[in-house]
Amino acid sequence: MNILSNLLTQPTPTAVPRQRGRGIELKSQREIEIMRQASKIVATVLKEIGELTEPGMTTADLDAHAEKRIREMDAQPSFKGYQGFPASICSSINNEVVHGIPNKKKVIREGDVLKVDTGAYFEGFHGDSCITIAVGEVTPDAAKLIKVAEEALFKGIEQVKEGNYLMDLAGAIQDHVEANGFAIVEEFTGHGVGRNLHEEPSVFNFRTREMRNVKLRAGMTIAIEPIVNEGSKRTRILRDRWTAVTVDNALSAQFEHTVLVTKTGYEILTDRSKV
Repeated sequence: MNILSNLLTQPTPTAVPRQRGRGIELKSQREIEIMRQASKIVATVLKEIGELTEPGMTTADLDAHAEKRIREMDAQPSFKGYQGFPASICSSINNEVVHGIPNKKKVIREGDVLKVDTGAYFEGFHGDSCITIAVGEVTPDAAKLIKVAEEALFKGIEQVKEGNYLMDLAGAIQDHVEANGFAIVEEFTGHGVGRNLHEEPSVFNFRTREMRNVKLRAGMTIAIEPIVNEGSKRTRILRDRWTAVTVDNALSAQFEHTVLVTKTGYEILTDRSKV
Protein backbone atom coordinates (compact mmCIF):
# COMPACT_ATOMS: atom_id res chain seq x y z
CA MET A 1 0.00 0.00 0.00
CA ASN A 2 2.68 2.47 1.05
CA ILE A 3 5.15 2.76 -1.81
CA LEU A 4 7.58 4.89 0.18
CA SER A 5 7.80 2.19 2.85
CA ASN A 6 8.90 -0.23 0.14
CA LEU A 7 11.66 2.16 -0.92
CA LEU A 8 13.09 2.07 2.59
CA THR A 9 14.09 -1.58 2.15
CA GLN A 10 15.57 -1.40 -1.35
CA PRO A 11 19.19 -0.61 -2.32
CA THR A 12 19.77 2.90 -3.61
CA PRO A 13 21.94 3.30 -6.74
CA THR A 14 22.97 6.91 -6.11
CA ALA A 15 26.01 9.07 -5.57
CA VAL A 16 24.41 10.29 -2.36
CA PRO A 17 25.45 7.91 0.46
CA ARG A 18 22.56 6.00 1.98
CA GLN A 19 22.82 5.15 5.67
CA ARG A 20 21.58 1.91 7.18
CA GLY A 21 18.07 2.21 8.60
CA ARG A 22 18.04 3.20 12.30
CA GLY A 23 14.30 3.38 12.93
CA ILE A 24 12.92 6.75 14.04
CA GLU A 25 15.74 9.13 14.92
CA LEU A 26 15.70 12.14 17.19
CA LYS A 27 18.12 14.72 15.83
CA SER A 28 20.71 16.45 17.99
CA GLN A 29 21.08 20.22 17.96
CA ARG A 30 24.09 19.90 15.66
CA GLU A 31 22.14 17.67 13.27
CA ILE A 32 19.15 20.00 13.34
CA GLU A 33 21.35 22.91 12.36
CA ILE A 34 22.71 20.95 9.38
CA MET A 35 19.15 20.06 8.38
CA ARG A 36 18.24 23.74 8.57
CA GLN A 37 20.97 24.42 6.03
CA ALA A 38 19.97 21.54 3.73
CA SER A 39 16.35 22.64 3.91
CA LYS A 40 17.25 26.28 3.26
CA ILE A 41 18.92 25.18 0.03
CA VAL A 42 15.74 23.37 -1.02
CA ALA A 43 13.56 26.34 -0.09
CA THR A 44 15.81 28.70 -2.06
CA VAL A 45 15.70 26.54 -5.19
CA LEU A 46 11.91 26.12 -5.07
CA LYS A 47 11.38 29.82 -4.50
CA GLU A 48 13.52 30.58 -7.55
CA ILE A 49 11.70 27.99 -9.67
CA GLY A 50 8.34 29.43 -8.61
CA GLU A 51 9.47 32.85 -9.76
CA LEU A 52 11.11 31.89 -13.05
CA THR A 53 8.60 29.34 -14.39
CA GLU A 54 6.65 30.62 -17.39
CA PRO A 55 4.89 29.19 -20.45
CA GLY A 56 7.28 27.98 -23.12
CA MET A 57 9.91 26.64 -20.76
CA THR A 58 10.49 22.90 -20.50
CA THR A 59 10.63 20.79 -17.38
CA ALA A 60 14.24 20.01 -18.33
CA ASP A 61 14.99 23.75 -18.05
CA LEU A 62 13.73 23.71 -14.46
CA ASP A 63 15.71 20.58 -13.66
CA ALA A 64 18.91 22.13 -15.01
CA HIS A 65 18.36 25.23 -12.88
CA ALA A 66 17.70 23.16 -9.76
CA GLU A 67 20.80 21.01 -10.14
CA LYS A 68 23.02 24.00 -10.89
CA ARG A 69 21.79 25.94 -7.86
CA ILE A 70 21.94 22.98 -5.46
CA ARG A 71 25.55 22.30 -6.42
CA GLU A 72 26.43 26.01 -6.23
CA MET A 73 25.33 25.91 -2.59
CA ASP A 74 27.73 23.02 -1.90
CA ALA A 75 25.06 20.32 -1.77
CA GLN A 76 24.09 17.37 -3.94
CA PRO A 77 20.67 16.75 -5.51
CA SER A 78 18.96 14.18 -3.28
CA PHE A 79 16.79 12.78 -6.06
CA LYS A 80 19.34 12.27 -8.83
CA GLY A 81 20.17 8.57 -8.90
CA TYR A 82 17.76 7.68 -6.09
CA GLN A 83 16.37 4.27 -7.02
CA GLY A 84 17.65 5.14 -10.51
CA PHE A 85 15.68 8.39 -10.84
CA PRO A 86 17.43 10.40 -13.58
CA ALA A 87 16.88 14.01 -12.49
CA SER A 88 17.22 16.53 -9.66
CA ILE A 89 13.52 17.39 -9.51
CA CYS A 90 10.24 15.62 -9.99
CA SER A 91 8.10 17.69 -12.36
CA SER A 92 4.49 16.56 -12.62
CA ILE A 93 1.96 18.44 -14.76
CA ASN A 94 -1.85 18.46 -14.48
CA ASN A 95 -3.03 14.84 -14.13
CA GLU A 96 0.50 13.68 -13.25
CA VAL A 97 0.42 13.08 -9.50
CA VAL A 98 4.07 12.52 -8.50
CA HIS A 99 7.50 11.49 -9.80
CA GLY A 100 7.21 13.08 -13.24
CA ILE A 101 10.55 12.93 -15.06
CA PRO A 102 11.85 16.22 -16.50
CA ASN A 103 12.12 16.19 -20.28
CA LYS A 104 13.33 18.73 -22.83
CA LYS A 105 10.24 17.90 -24.91
CA LYS A 106 7.80 18.54 -22.02
CA VAL A 107 6.78 22.16 -22.61
CA ILE A 108 5.08 24.07 -19.81
CA ARG A 109 1.91 25.78 -21.01
CA GLU A 110 -0.40 28.55 -19.85
CA GLY A 111 -2.95 27.16 -17.41
CA ASP A 112 -0.87 24.16 -16.33
CA VAL A 113 -0.84 22.90 -12.75
CA LEU A 114 2.84 22.10 -12.21
CA LYS A 115 4.21 20.21 -9.21
CA VAL A 116 7.95 20.60 -8.53
CA ASP A 117 9.52 18.42 -5.83
CA THR A 118 13.22 18.49 -4.95
CA GLY A 119 15.71 17.64 -2.23
CA ALA A 120 19.25 18.61 -1.25
CA TYR A 121 21.88 16.53 0.54
CA PHE A 122 24.19 18.69 2.63
CA GLU A 123 26.86 17.50 5.08
CA GLY A 124 25.15 14.14 5.58
CA PHE A 125 21.51 15.21 5.80
CA HIS A 126 18.60 15.82 3.41
CA GLY A 127 15.96 18.51 3.05
CA ASP A 128 12.84 17.80 0.97
CA SER A 129 9.97 19.99 -0.25
CA CYS A 130 7.39 20.36 -3.01
CA ILE A 131 5.34 23.22 -4.44
CA THR A 132 2.51 23.43 -6.93
CA ILE A 133 2.73 26.28 -9.41
CA ALA A 134 -0.23 27.79 -11.23
CA VAL A 135 1.32 28.57 -14.61
CA GLY A 136 -0.13 31.85 -15.82
CA GLU A 137 -3.91 32.01 -15.50
CA VAL A 138 -5.46 28.70 -14.45
CA THR A 139 -9.15 27.77 -14.25
CA PRO A 140 -11.09 28.59 -11.07
CA ASP A 141 -11.34 24.87 -10.30
CA ALA A 142 -7.58 24.44 -10.65
CA ALA A 143 -6.95 27.49 -8.47
CA LYS A 144 -9.21 26.07 -5.75
CA LEU A 145 -7.46 22.68 -5.91
CA ILE A 146 -4.05 24.32 -5.44
CA LYS A 147 -5.31 26.49 -2.60
CA VAL A 148 -6.91 23.59 -0.75
CA ALA A 149 -3.80 21.40 -1.15
CA GLU A 150 -1.59 24.08 0.39
CA GLU A 151 -4.10 24.75 3.16
CA ALA A 152 -4.24 21.02 3.90
CA LEU A 153 -0.47 20.92 4.38
CA PHE A 154 -0.67 23.68 6.97
CA LYS A 155 -3.69 22.08 8.66
CA GLY A 156 -1.46 19.06 9.20
CA ILE A 157 1.56 21.07 10.29
CA GLU A 158 -0.56 22.87 12.90
CA GLN A 159 -1.07 19.52 14.64
CA VAL A 160 2.67 18.90 15.00
CA LYS A 161 4.06 19.05 18.53
CA GLU A 162 5.54 16.65 21.03
CA GLY A 163 2.88 14.35 22.44
CA ASN A 164 0.55 14.48 19.45
CA TYR A 165 0.19 11.54 17.07
CA LEU A 166 0.50 11.14 13.30
CA MET A 167 -3.24 10.47 13.21
CA ASP A 168 -3.83 14.00 14.53
CA LEU A 169 -2.21 15.60 11.51
CA ALA A 170 -3.59 12.97 9.11
CA GLY A 171 -7.15 13.60 10.26
CA ALA A 172 -6.77 17.37 9.98
CA ILE A 173 -5.50 17.03 6.41
CA GLN A 174 -8.19 14.57 5.34
CA ASP A 175 -11.02 16.56 6.88
CA HIS A 176 -9.99 19.78 5.13
CA VAL A 177 -9.53 18.12 1.74
CA GLU A 178 -12.80 16.21 1.83
CA ALA A 179 -14.77 19.19 3.16
CA ASN A 180 -13.76 20.99 -0.03
CA GLY A 181 -14.87 18.16 -2.31
CA PHE A 182 -11.46 16.74 -3.17
CA ALA A 183 -9.72 13.41 -2.51
CA ILE A 184 -6.46 12.52 -0.71
CA VAL A 185 -4.13 10.13 -2.54
CA GLU A 186 -3.41 7.12 -0.32
CA GLU A 187 -0.81 5.26 -2.39
CA PHE A 188 1.89 7.79 -1.49
CA THR A 189 2.66 9.25 1.91
CA GLY A 190 5.11 11.54 3.62
CA HIS A 191 8.04 10.16 5.57
CA GLY A 192 10.78 10.77 8.04
CA VAL A 193 13.78 12.59 6.58
CA GLY A 194 17.34 13.05 7.76
CA ARG A 195 20.39 10.94 7.01
CA ASN A 196 18.25 9.19 4.42
CA LEU A 197 15.83 10.87 2.04
CA HIS A 198 13.09 8.46 3.14
CA GLU A 199 13.14 7.27 6.74
CA GLU A 200 10.64 5.99 9.25
CA PRO A 201 7.92 6.80 10.07
CA SER A 202 5.45 6.86 7.20
CA VAL A 203 3.61 10.18 7.55
CA PHE A 204 0.14 9.43 6.23
CA ASN A 205 -2.46 12.02 5.23
CA PHE A 206 -5.62 10.03 5.94
CA ARG A 207 -7.13 7.98 8.76
CA THR A 208 -5.87 4.41 8.65
CA ARG A 209 -5.17 1.39 10.83
CA GLU A 210 -2.70 -0.04 8.33
CA MET A 211 0.22 2.17 9.36
CA ARG A 212 1.70 2.80 12.78
CA ASN A 213 0.24 5.77 14.61
CA VAL A 214 3.50 7.14 15.97
CA LYS A 215 3.63 9.53 18.91
CA LEU A 216 5.58 12.66 17.98
CA ARG A 217 8.71 13.52 19.96
CA ALA A 218 10.86 16.64 19.93
CA GLY A 219 13.79 16.19 17.56
CA MET A 220 11.88 14.19 14.93
CA THR A 221 12.13 15.56 11.39
CA ILE A 222 9.32 14.61 9.03
CA ALA A 223 8.27 15.43 5.49
CA ILE A 224 4.54 16.12 5.38
CA GLU A 225 3.19 16.01 1.81
CA PRO A 226 -0.52 15.75 1.08
CA ILE A 227 -1.39 14.98 -2.53
CA VAL A 228 -4.87 16.14 -3.46
CA ASN A 229 -6.85 15.00 -6.49
CA GLU A 230 -9.75 16.76 -8.16
CA GLY A 231 -11.52 13.46 -8.81
CA SER A 232 -10.69 9.90 -7.79
CA LYS A 233 -7.99 9.28 -5.19
CA ARG A 234 -6.66 6.37 -7.23
CA THR A 235 -3.53 6.53 -9.38
CA ARG A 236 -1.66 4.40 -11.88
CA ILE A 237 2.00 4.25 -12.93
CA LEU A 238 3.03 4.99 -16.50
CA ARG A 239 5.36 2.84 -18.58
CA ASP A 240 8.38 4.88 -17.48
CA ARG A 241 7.86 3.13 -14.10
CA TRP A 242 8.03 6.46 -12.28
CA THR A 243 5.25 8.86 -13.23
CA ALA A 244 1.99 8.36 -11.33
CA VAL A 245 -1.16 9.82 -12.91
CA THR A 246 -4.80 10.06 -11.87
CA VAL A 247 -6.93 7.20 -13.16
CA ASP A 248 -9.63 9.60 -14.35
CA ASN A 249 -7.32 12.19 -15.93
CA ALA A 250 -8.33 14.76 -13.30
CA LEU A 251 -5.95 17.37 -11.92
CA SER A 252 -3.69 16.80 -8.93
CA ALA A 253 -1.83 19.17 -6.59
CA GLN A 254 0.82 18.62 -3.93
CA PHE A 255 2.68 20.60 -1.28
CA GLU A 256 5.41 19.39 1.06
CA HIS A 257 7.56 20.75 3.87
CA THR A 258 10.32 19.27 5.99
CA VAL A 259 9.19 19.93 9.56
CA LEU A 260 11.00 19.70 12.91
CA VAL A 261 8.96 18.55 15.91
CA THR A 262 9.61 20.72 18.98
CA LYS A 263 8.47 20.58 22.61
CA THR A 264 5.84 23.25 22.01
CA GLY A 265 5.06 22.86 18.31
CA TYR A 266 7.06 22.82 15.12
CA GLU A 267 9.60 24.54 12.90
CA ILE A 268 9.14 24.51 9.12
CA LEU A 269 12.69 23.92 7.93
CA THR A 270 11.87 24.43 4.23
CA ASP A 271 10.01 27.71 4.78
CA ARG A 272 10.39 29.68 1.51
CA SER A 273 9.35 32.94 3.18
CA LYS A 274 12.65 32.96 5.09
CA VAL A 275 15.00 32.79 2.09
